[in-house]
Amino acid sequence: MKFSIERAPLLKALGHVTSVVERRNTIPILSNILLSVSAEGVSFAATDLDIEIIETADANVQAQGVATIPAHTFYEIARKLPDGADVSVEMKPEDSQIILHAGRSRFALPTLPEDEFPALSADGLTHSFEIDASELARLIDKTRFAVSNEETRYYLNGVHLHATDGDDAVLRAVATDGHQLALCETALPAGAAGMAAIIIPRKTIGEVRKLIDDVSDAILVQVSDSKIRFSVSSAILTSKLIDGTFPDYQRVIPKGNENQLMLENRSFAAAVDRVSTVSMEKSRSVKMVLEADNLILQVSNPEAGQGTEEIPISYEGAAMEIGFNAKYLLNVLSQIDGQEVIFRLSNASSPILIEDSGDEHALYVLMPLRV
Repeated sequence: MKFSIERAPLLKALGHVTSVVERRNTIPILSNILLSVSAEGVSFAATDLDIEIIETADANVQAQGVATIPAHTFYEIARKLPDGADVSVEMKPEDSQIILHAGRSRFALPTLPEDEFPALSADGLTHSFEIDASELARLIDKTRFAVSNEETRYYLNGVHLHATDGDDAVLRAVATDGHQLALCETALPAGAAGMAAIIIPRKTIGEVRKLIDDVSDAILVQVSDSKIRFSVSSAILTSKLIDGTFPDYQRVIPKGNENQLMLENRSFAAAVDRVSTVSMEKSRSVKMVLEADNLILQVSNPEAGQGTEEIPISYEGAAMEIGFNAKYLLNVLSQIDGQEVIFRLSNASSPILIEDSGDEHALYVLMPLRV
């Protein structure tokens, strides 16, 4: 096996596949990348047994072959090479090392048998559809912040993706951790109708988002009951899905919140961020005191002090005092595209519905705190 490749495409491919590889592995081969060199170029494959990424790059191939190489070491070497460097990679059949050359630098890295490298089967992918990279990025960005980190409720550790029924069918992404809920939808792509409702793991969502960054082409998505595959330009990501049932999120989306408040999003987010500076680290509680022509943000922390900020408003709803976790509130405000954010409230103990004046196909729900 022998080939040479420019640093830029090598670093791009390694950056994508290496992020799947865990720093600590009980199975040694999972710390390695599988290099497959053919006349068409070089493919780089990595897996953690739940996710597999294969990315292909053009290269000057002198000898075909297959080998494995330590993932993070290879990536760090490529990252530290100068821009424009040409990297030569060679492994002779009788050797157990891969030799890297770049300028005056030379590295010899150990290998492991390539037949030990596991492959993630993707048989039975029943539905296939294409979606614009920008739309897929939008679905991810507007929901993934609400994914739960609580491992005991594993079915919340991902983004729920499903196709709705009816004449106005859409492809909908939903995520919640029980404190915040995010929902975003897009027009139903051809081929997605009837697909199983799935839960895409948090790590997979993060890896897909990296792959589609700066991509303008349509993304091919293939789905089965247990796996999903994304084909993005020269990369293919295959992942297992979370085996569980996502809760009935429709039940927690408030329907009768009649008190409406509209605020300029950026200035409101800045005000929340300022007053939350003195909030308690655990609860991050911020109180909103709503009056007819004034909104007061209040934070009181026995250890760090108090913070107050007043915002002139035009509000015709019922006066109330309601509290929120500042982190969750800022999470939502960071995803608002429009100039205004719309709050729909009922009372101090009921969930609040938040809408985006610039995106009617996204909504958010926050549970209040006792203040």
